[in-house]
Amino acid sequence: MKKYIFTFLGIINVGLGILGIFLPLLPTTPFLLLAAYLFLKSSTKHYEWLMNHKVFGDYLRNYKQHKAIPIKTKIFSLSFLWLTILSSIYFVDIIYVRLGLLFIAVAVSVHIARFKTLNKE
Repeated sequence: MKKYIFTFLGIINVGLGILGIFLPLLPTTPFLLLAAYLFLKSSTKHYEWLMNHKVFGDYLRNYKQHKAIPIKTKIFSLSFLWLTILSSIYFVDIIYVRLGLLFIAVAVSVHIARFKTLNKE
């Protein structure tokens, strides 16, 4: 039963990780790492699929092995983050929400910038 629960939770976390690609306030990496852990404990087939996935595989391996992300990923992430946050700030009239969004954008930007940049070596 534990195996099925872990597999189900892993699938949920992959879904949340995918949403995190498009929603800047939802983190992608923690959900994908948790999914990999859950699959490792429950389903070799799902773990191998995730680690060898054409999009997520490199992302997870780079994080797992090097604790680094490629410069293209940094630039895309920060650009998309700021584009969506500034768009949201434009449409919201409540100053506290604007300040909260701005704070989140700065915090996430600092977090992404602190990762080492992966060289193509």
